[in-house]
Amino acid sequence: MPLSLLTDANAAARLVGLLDSAMDGIISVDDSQRVVMYNRAAEKMFGWTGSEVQGKPLDLLIPERYRGGHNQQVRRFGATGTTSRRMGDNTVLYALRKDGTEFPIDASISQLQTPEGKLYTVILRDVTERVRAREELASFAAESAGVREQEKSRIARELHDELAQSLTALKMDTIWMRDHVGDEEATAQEKISEMLSMLDAAVASVRRIAADLRPLVLDDLGFVPAIEWVAQNFTQRTGIPCELQVDESLELEEPFATGVFRIVQESLVNVGKHARATKVEVEVKASGDDLLLRVQDDGIGFRPNAPRKPQSLGLVGLRERAMLMRGDVKVESAPGTGTVIEARIPVWKRPA
Repeated sequence: MPLSLLTDANAAARLVGLLDSAMDGIISVDDSQRVVMYNRAAEKMFGWTGSEVQGKPLDLLIPERYRGGHNQQVRRFGATGTTSRRMGDNTVLYALRKDGTEFPIDASISQLQTPEGKLYTVILRDVTERVRAREELASFAAESAGVREQEKSRIARELHDELAQSLTALKMDTIWMRDHVGDEEATAQEKISEMLSMLDAAVASVRRIAADLRPLVLDDLGFVPAIEWVAQNFTQRTGIPCELQVDESLELEEPFATGVFRIVQESLVNVGKHARATKVEVEVKASGDDLLLRVQDDGIGFRPNAPRKPQSLGLVGLRERAMLMRGDVKVESAPGTGTVIEARIPVWKRPA
């Protein structure tokens, strides 16, 4: 592994030994992004020997679809003058082995100005096992969420079909009693009227609880009617107008239909609790392979980066629901400017 940038032979030998003892892959490229240093960990990771990659373009180690973007990022990094930074901005990066297989990596990049030109050094780690464990955990969480929704659906159906119907039958019997009790029994008539009021309240509560657990309209009529229902229900409860823009042709399979519905529902609950808004806009539409969901209010706003209040799980819940569907949620807000919640869910694209 020639180190032309180092003039002291002993220092070069010590550096070679240090690099080769590192557990992480270390690759240095010159300003034209050709490999000038490549340690043993990188050899094991990529399958190429040092002599095979020496002087070759770094593109040899990058999947073709990422090469253009990587070159631009390195040039931008070089122009910033920043000494070092993590690569990927919290997204998973992928590298390319000699046999053509791709694998996920964590990487950081640094730059050093030398008499021979600028030198970029990338330190990278194979995170295949970490990504696999994360995906398995996400799959388990998604399955658990699906089981919970099925249980909610069962309980909601029983509340609606069994308890609500029994209360309705009881109400009819109470009406029969009222009609057959003489008018002279004023005390009994008053008591029966109180019973009827309580039964009306009980039936309404049962139906509301059942709808909160699992709106049957989602199962019976589909995604779009369910979104329309939750918007109308929000306005009825809060008095806040909700303008809904949704593509009537949207058809979502599970778990996406339930997941997106819950994000809309929880976003509107947050607006009703905290925003002090006078209007809300909800937009649901297709955007390429993704479903784009946007909830905007004109309320008091807040600082998204401020410490979370105890017991306040609203935004956390939204992000977790999106993550279960391999999507993401962005929140834009500031005091006095309202809040925009935007979720992007890869509904029509399955992960490889």
